[in-house]
Amino acid sequence: MFLKQTGAAGAALCVAVGMACAGSVRAQDQSGAEASPAAQHDTLHSLRGVMPRPDDFSKSPREHGARPLPWIDGPGSPPDGAVQGSASGAAPTAGSGVDGVGQGFSGPQGTFTVDSAPPDTNGAVGATQYVQLVNTAFAVFDKATKQVVYGPVQTNTLWSGFGGPCENDNDGDGVVVYDKAAGRWIITQFAVTAAPYYQCVAVSATSDATGAYYRYAFNYGSVFPDYPKLGVWPDAYYITFNMFSGNSFSGAKLCAYDRNAMLNGQAATQQCFQLSSSYGSVLPADLDGATAPPAGAPNYLMNFGVNKLNLWKFHVDWSNSANSTLSGPAAIAVASFSAACSGGTCIPQSGTRQKLDSLADRLMFRLAYRNFGNHESLVVSHSVKVGTSKQNPYTGVRWYEIRSPGGTPAVYQQSTYSPDTTYRWLGSVAMDKQGNMAMGYSASSSTLHPAIRYTGRLATDALSTMQAEASMVEGTGSQSGNNLSRWGDYSAMTVDPVDDCTFWYTNEYLKTTGSFNWNTRLASFKFPTCQ
Repeated sequence: MFLKQTGAAGAALCVAVGMACAGSVRAQDQSGAEASPAAQHDTLHSLRGVMPRPDDFSKSPREHGARPLPWIDGPGSPPDGAVQGSASGAAPTAGSGVDGVGQGFSGPQGTFTVDSAPPDTNGAVGATQYVQLVNTAFAVFDKATKQVVYGPVQTNTLWSGFGGPCENDNDGDGVVVYDKAAGRWIITQFAVTAAPYYQCVAVSATSDATGAYYRYAFNYGSVFPDYPKLGVWPDAYYITFNMFSGNSFSGAKLCAYDRNAMLNGQAATQQCFQLSSSYGSVLPADLDGATAPPAGAPNYLMNFGVNKLNLWKFHVDWSNSANSTLSGPAAIAVASFSAACSGGTCIPQSGTRQKLDSLADRLMFRLAYRNFGNHESLVVSHSVKVGTSKQNPYTGVRWYEIRSPGGTPAVYQQSTYSPDTTYRWLGSVAMDKQGNMAMGYSASSSTLHPAIRYTGRLATDALSTMQAEASMVEGTGSQSGNNLSRWGDYSAMTVDPVDDCTFWYTNEYLKTTGSFNWNTRLASFKFPTCQ
């Protein structure tokens, strides 16, 4: 999947100074994006009045397979060069969390029954609500009480009356983000039961996630748009895909949706650049905080290669797509690492021989961006191998803070959080307005049911360190049966737009050992120093 590195001496120098380095293939600038209008759009006047169909959540359970990407590791299996093997201090205490959408979860629209795995848990926090989205369903919570006010319903409920695949298919891979500047929700999932394939996008007309929505369907023809990931930026909603022609990987596709048009329910277009099959699972930057990026700043997009991060810059011109540009990738050398489980399945659980996959062939959602005025930062994470023995190749969460993405991007700090031999993976990381950081993840071992844990660091802590972890919920069951190794494609750490201090995290766990019986949890916390 990734390009060969330059010579060892040059790479070592780049790692030492944490700067972007040229790879053996020069970064290319592309001008002129492929532009196309939304295939369809309309307005849903109120989600509150839409009830689930009688057969919702009654289908036979099915496993959602992750389409693997080509080769992800370089030669050999290099030891991790940034392990934090111990931790002190204490992460902030989470408030009273609640169960989210999962087996037996009930709300005003009924009771949820798991019909697929994994849940691909993600969520976002808005002005007064929290929206949680699992693979094929969602619910809306009151932020103050954490009580469900709408749901659970299948995700395609959002496209009731829309017609076509967006209404009829409920294929999952959904993502929800909150546009903090506009006070709007963006919810998207794909419709891929049959070609042509569509990405279904709903933008709320207000900050009320149960109110009106402007709805769109974007057409991707006969090339399968897998693993869509979404980010908010002032000039567009940026979305990325892994494109597959049959079972053959075609490369990442990077697209921009016309944010201004979609905020007003108008006809909208998309502009896209197609990368080669050398690059996959590129994440778009998602804006946190009240300070916008510098005027005219492109969206930053990132994936990883062999001991490096790759950074692209996407500038969209809505007046003339010929003027839109994609530059990069700039290669940012990082400390050595090997993918957890070699990108496959190795994570043990208590009480079963069934092991879980790591999904370590890609960066984990989100690529969180923040403009602090005197510098810009991107934070992101992925799952890596830490243990060196075949008997216990335990895993940790590698995280980075990259500064100056608009200039010469550089690693400001990085480490692999692994304070003991427990397996940690499926991380998500974000920063508050003070530069404090929080990171959530899954944790498991042969003596531990999968748990939801988190850690964090103050901006004043020693660089490249996280504090001792805290538990959001300890699982009381393991996933077993039917060779069900799929655990999750992502979790979500987001920051409250009201105080810009409170972190909200959601992930999955099990209450009892079994298959297709997962649960999810959501909770919030903040550092006492952030006011």
